[in-house]
Amino acid sequence: MTEEEKLRLEAFGFRYTRNGAHSARTIMIDELDLLFSVIDDVSASHQAYIDAIVLDNCLGKRSEKSRILTARHLTDLYGLNPDLGVFRLLRFFMERDEEGRAMTAALCAYARDPLFRMTVPYIAGCPRGAKIERAVLESFLEESEPGRYSPASLKSIAQNINGSWTRAGHLSGRASKIRTQAEPTVANAAYAVILATVMGHRGATLFDSDPIKMLDVSAGRAMELAQLASEKGWIIYKRIGDIIEVGIPSQFHISMSGGAR
Repeated sequence: MTEEEKLRLEAFGFRYTRNGAHSARTIMIDELDLLFSVIDDVSASHQAYIDAIVLDNCLGKRSEKSRILTARHLTDLYGLNPDLGVFRLLRFFMERDEEGRAMTAALCAYARDPLFRMTVPYIAGCPRGAKIERAVLESFLEESEPGRYSPASLKSIAQNINGSWTRAGHLSGRASKIRTQAEPTVANAAYAVILATVMGHRGATLFDSDPIKMLDVSAGRAMELAQLASEKGWIIYKRIGDIIEVGIPSQFHISMSGGAR
């Protein structure tokens, strides 16, 4: 990735920091749902979200330190800023699709958290019914960046990541995790297609991108969901034989290159 491409994606809301929120928390979907129920103005500023969490304690945390940390983690995971395309899309799709909210949040976390993002190939490659050992995920993380994490950090990160994939529908169980079949919605597919498009994927290769893999269905089924999303006006999707054209509707004020219009 060139520096120009990185800056473009960061302007959209992607994060490429060394650490991610999963070093401390999961995708925090319950807190996110509650926060959105308190702040129903989709154009609310980033400061409005922070004030609601820290000053008003809308999430019911016991201490000021906990409120500050919660605000930080939610910002890391989701941006909480209408100036970021990735967050505007998160709010748009979560408000229109209650069933798929957890996977929508996971897709946003993919863009925002490098720790979570790096595990997509691992989870997508695990067969249904396979037992997901925390130690195996720890080994995957260690192999990805040798020597970066302490054993205690690897354990915590692996537990948090497993928890997020469980909420998204890709895993089941508590102490022992089993790879299950996730059930994506049309909104999930629309969000995934837009993320992949902003990342620069085009044509049929778009349906082999990480955001599409997170839908946990075949490329053919992902295309069917994309067609349904297009019929709702959430994406532009046209297919003639092997030729696929995908676009982002003007209502989202996002250019194909990722920046805001």
